[in-house]
Amino acid sequence: MNPLKSGTLDLALLASLEERPRYGLEILAHVNGRSGGLFDMREGSLYPALSRLVKAGWVEAEWQPSDKGGAPRKVYRLTDDGRRALGEKKQEWRTLRGALDALLLRRLGA
Repeated sequence: MNPLKSGTLDLALLASLEERPRYGLEILAHVNGRSGGLFDMREGSLYPALSRLVKAGWVEAEWQPSDKGGAPRKVYRLTDDGRRALGEKKQEWRTLRGALDALLLRRLGA
């Protein structure tokens, strides 16, 4: 099961870039690792999503030399619009989570 749908995927990617710029495979490892293995994001969904975020103006990308002497890497970073979008998406998530918690906790008798 892969719970990452488009809106959730965007939130996860923006959040991954919140603390610092990252290159593609680093984003992939960060999202998959921080989710405790729940998210099983693959390159096939990562790069189209990053491209969509670049087109939206939320993320920008630039080629930088590899810190290990290999081929250059495309590094992604949040734009100011991306930071605003992340803030909005976090608020939407808190609202949704609160509504679901209220529904589920009531149902469970808590």
